[in-house]
Amino acid sequence: MNAQSIGRQFVAEWLGTLMLLVTVIGSGIMAERLAGGNIAIALLGNTIATGAILVVLITVFGPVSGAHFNPAVTLAFAIRKEISPSMALLYILFQIMGAVCGAMLAHFMFEVSLLQISQNVRSGPAQMGSEAVATFGLVMVIFGGIRFRPDAVPWLVGLYITAAYWFTSSTSFANPAVTLARSLTDSFSGIRPVDAPGFIISQLVAAMIATYVLGWLFGNKAEPRS
Repeated sequence: MNAQSIGRQFVAEWLGTLMLLVTVIGSGIMAERLAGGNIAIALLGNTIATGAILVVLITVFGPVSGAHFNPAVTLAFAIRKEISPSMALLYILFQIMGAVCGAMLAHFMFEVSLLQISQNVRSGPAQMGSEAVATFGLVMVIFGGIRFRPDAVPWLVGLYITAAYWFTSSTSFANPAVTLARSLTDSFSGIRPVDAPGFIISQLVAAMIATYVLGWLFGNKAEPRS
């Protein structure tokens, strides 16, 4: 693999994660402004935009970088030895940079302070557990889709996150880079910096567990079914 190809992978991870955060935070701001105090409607607007952009971004950037946009997903692929440790670390670096840039760009578009500190409380065992469930499910969808329906992965991920926004008490961050960037926005989709480490630890632990469990469950080759 030449340097130009590797550079494209890093830029794809940066740009894809940036666009994901622009959508998550930007749609959250827009939804909150238009919902008139109705949190359910605001969450619905945030949900639809996030699920839709994931389908688009994975379809567009998947052939370039694999469209991870998520350190937990990159960690899972590294455990499976489908990406080298050094490449995984660089992927994660570009994902984090893209996430922070995305938060700032969303703020710029809505004419608010570029960098903020969130005051949105997201704490407690239920929310930490929700993040573990959300991340385990995300890895399940990705690896199951790759194993059995690779052409459907963009839709599977988009639909899963759309659902997980509503069946988890944490609204399914399922992504350490997203969590970090959302601690820098004092808007509808934010999370207090003090709550972010618990989310991130839950996400990474769940990704590791999921990788081993699903490696056994899905296998590497088609197996006869009785």
